Amino acid sequence: MLGSPLWRANLFMHWFGYTRIPLLWYVGARLVELSEGRTVVCIPLKRRTRNHLGSMYFGALAIGADVTGAWIAFDRLRRGGPKLSIVFKDMQAEFLRRADGHVHFVCEDGAAVNAALDRTLADRQRINVPVTVRAYVPTHSATDPVAVFRLTLSAKAV
Repeated sequence: MLGSPLWRANLFMHWFGYTRIPLLWYVGARLVELSEGRTVVCIPLKRRTRNHLGSMYFGALAIGADVTGAWIAFDRLRRGGPKLSIVFKDMQAEFLRRADGHVHFVCEDGAAVNAALDRTLADRQRINVPVTVRAYVPTHSATDPVAVFRLTLSAKAV
């Protein structure tokens, strides 16, 4: 809906992708759901994201996991408040089946991320928080993931 928080967040994501992270803009990522505890990002399967086997290219899956895992922290920073430096320290991926449709990336670690950000703001020390992102192809199964990503979000107050 025009003017909704989700619409504004998508507009910002597209602008940020276009100006700062062109690959994010190029793959056409968009937010489907956004709340304090959960983020869902969709990357469509199209010519730009498809590999030679007709499934989603590894790089597109990786950027989907990256933006979904970071968006809870990033959205908090975007809305104002103390400055934080956030980056992913590492990433592990488990590919379970071919992603041969539009992929929805789901992260439900918002409470843990927000608690970690509060801790780093309080003690000014770098913190690392594990974040799990599951990727689904809803046209095939909304309950069986095609991939599971485990990332470590590292944050520090600047």
